[in-house]
Amino acid sequence: MRYRVSEAATLLGVSDDTVRRWVEAGRLTAVRGASGRQEVEGTDLARLATELADEPVPGRTSARNRMPGIVTRVVRDTVMAQVDVQAGPFRLVSLISREAADELALEPGVRVVAAVKATVVTVERPEPV
Repeated sequence: MRYRVSEAATLLGVSDDTVRRWVEAGRLTAVRGASGRQEVEGTDLARLATELADEPVPGRTSARNRMPGIVTRVVRDTVMAQVDVQAGPFRLVSLISREAADELALEPGVRVVAAVKATVVTVERPEPV
């Protein structure tokens, strides 16, 4: 799955220009899509999201209830699945049924929206852009 620069920026919580600078510096790899615009591979975006999560972020504040993000890891067993999501500077982990993870086709690089209510985090796929 590939993402336009603007989509990648939203998922990483940075500006479009920052993503373009990272492409120019080789921190992210971009290719020209069918429309002629730069696109970033979802797996490369997931890798960078994980790296960014390890960097200190000064002045971090609490997140809102619905956070767009990208799946960075999925661990499935026979009944449950652990889904790691990077939403900007926030790493979220959700435990959902394996059936739900399979139905949502959750894999690293897939765009999701993490909805937080109390101590429960649900993961859903946004409508296609």
